[in-house]
Amino acid sequence: MKFFLLLSLIGFCWAQYDPQTQYGRTAIVHLFEWRWVDIAKECERYLAPKGFGGVQVRIYVDAVINHMCGAGGGAGTSSTCGSYYNANNRDFPSVPYSGWDFNDGKCNGEISNYNDANQVRNCRLSGLLDLALEKDYVRSKVAEYMNRLIDIGVAGFRLDAAKHMWPGDIKAVLDKLHNLNTKWFSQGSRPFIFQEVIDLGGEAIKSSEYFGNGRVTEFKYGAKLGTVIRKWNGEKMAYLKMYKMAVGFMLAHPYGFTRVMSSYRWARNFQNGKDVNDWIGPPNNNGVTKEVTINPDTTCGNDWVCEHRWRQIRNMVAFRNVVSGQPFSNWWDNGSNQVAFGRGNRGFIVFNNDDWSLSTTLQTGLPAGTYCDVISGDKVDGNCTGIKVNVGNDGNAHFSISNSAEDPFIAIHAESKL
Repeated sequence: MKFFLLLSLIGFCWAQYDPQTQYGRTAIVHLFEWRWVDIAKECERYLAPKGFGGVQVRIYVDAVINHMCGAGGGAGTSSTCGSYYNANNRDFPSVPYSGWDFNDGKCNGEISNYNDANQVRNCRLSGLLDLALEKDYVRSKVAEYMNRLIDIGVAGFRLDAAKHMWPGDIKAVLDKLHNLNTKWFSQGSRPFIFQEVIDLGGEAIKSSEYFGNGRVTEFKYGAKLGTVIRKWNGEKMAYLKMYKMAVGFMLAHPYGFTRVMSSYRWARNFQNGKDVNDWIGPPNNNGVTKEVTINPDTTCGNDWVCEHRWRQIRNMVAFRNVVSGQPFSNWWDNGSNQVAFGRGNRGFIVFNNDDWSLSTTLQTGLPAGTYCDVISGDKVDGNCTGIKVNVGNDGNAHFSISNSAEDPFIAIHAESKL
């Protein structure tokens, strides 16, 4: 079995840049491939009480507007809603789209050169029929779909495969969108937009080209942070303590608007070094997505991983809420792989990613007192189930972290004070 792990951060760039979360909530969770009914349950039983944003209730739709199905998808009524289509004839009568609404005439077929922006934006991505978004009719049909969702209460959209659409075409669609429904949002609120633009450098298309339309998922952040956590040796981030440290760093640092991944497991089948099952979708019974069940220990069953329920991650979401608006401060490092930093006088975090123990006294910037480390435990009824950290009148505290610890990092904040 394999964990599907993703670390992503939504980069900064303003109305459609506002995630419309409740005040004081600073991170959202991507419940990857969850059923709507399970999302609704999780919002009420876990996400809202634990301080996640996008709750009570905020939904951001994963909008696939670059393309329809595969060119060889055949014909029938096996679409999501059971409507008839014929991919071979480019006939989608329920929209309706016809052959005139696709980019078939612009390319020989598949994208073969990612250094050619015209190919990337006009040709087929993995054989998927590419919509001609420069046509006002197509733009209007896409906007009609998105407006229906806005009118029933969604807060915004993740634009899938935004890299494969011209920024101007995206803007033209967004300009047609309604304001958010005033039943749930303040007058004049705009839908939150964040775009999937994979830009790791070395290609023709840059994520910065899309900043004018909304926020953009910053893939470089996760890639570079992963490299640092792996200590530059190319090792895969297979160890969970590395992953938890990386997510902890992301949630503690003030950069961007954060999104936590919640994923699923699948059966791996490696052949010649490649997992030939890497295409497999969510846990299912004969194609029907499984329910997200909750175990007595609050973890998830049915092969759902639910990283957002891990103590280390959900407590760092709370940390980010507590330190929101505070400056980055009191940086320390040992010249190797031990680092620490604070967030004003509201929080402090220390990491030991070296192959030896950390034992040092650091300036935290926090008021004097005893604090509960929210990585190793929880503050419960005024007591701490994990490590206690004593901060002196001068703001200094001594930290000891073994390199063999299950979670070699410590985080304390104003609301974890005992």
